[in-house]
Amino acid sequence: MTDLPGVVITGVSGRMGRMLAAMVAASGKARLVGAVERAGHGWVGQDLGAALGGAANGVIVTDDPLEAFATAQAVIDFTAPAATVEFAALAAQARAVHVIGTTGFEPAHLAALKAAARHAVIVRAGNMSLGVNLLVQLTKRVAAALDADWDVEVVEAHHRMKVDAPSGTALMLGQAAAEGRGVDLAQNREAGRDGLTGARARGAIGFSSIRGGDIVGEHDVIFAGEGERVILRHVATDRAIFARGALRAALWGQGQKPGEYDMLDVLGL
Repeated sequence: MTDLPGVVITGVSGRMGRMLAAMVAASGKARLVGAVERAGHGWVGQDLGAALGGAANGVIVTDDPLEAFATAQAVIDFTAPAATVEFAALAAQARAVHVIGTTGFEPAHLAALKAAARHAVIVRAGNMSLGVNLLVQLTKRVAAALDADWDVEVVEAHHRMKVDAPSGTALMLGQAAAEGRGVDLAQNREAGRDGLTGARARGAIGFSSIRGGDIVGEHDVIFAGEGERVILRHVATDRAIFARGALRAALWGQGQKPGEYDMLDVLGL
């Protein structure tokens, strides 16, 4: 067991954090060696197993990420952009693989992650599932086959608690459509329609976001032409698909050269 890679989970009290902790512990492929929460959180100083309502497992929740990362070979991080940037620098110091499922990054955040990736492996993806990453590839191929007379709209739906829009997955799909067409997404992106917006611009790649209930994640890429539509769709019904993908990325990253990677690299797509 001691030969298995040690994994630290950040934001361990959250929905994904809890699921990741349970999956790593039960995987037989990695060891859960650390759990991180923000300073002042009620779980800090507690045994993680007990905090989760089960038997003690010897992993004490800490608010000191550097201490936790020092004993780890991988960090799995589904938190918030500012926290993830901080974790990236510390994971790079520890030379631990940093698997990032956080979304909502600004350009300054991405620049900081790029700097950290000069010293360690970072695997970052807006979505860790196999199905979504296949959808990304399909979107690129369909976009390459259809010209700008076909309007592209990415429609995504998530639970009411999600704080960023469009979702990271929607942006991945929009980027895939842009790459398929050979255009820049930033110059062709259309979102946030409200009121008298005027006609849709030819070649625009649109985004629509739905928030409600406990929706895990639904993504449609609609190619709308005259008299016909092509719709590519992925529906997630269980967050475990993201946890499985994140653990797979953490294991894949062992032995890779420092740099930035995504799930397409992990899955060999």
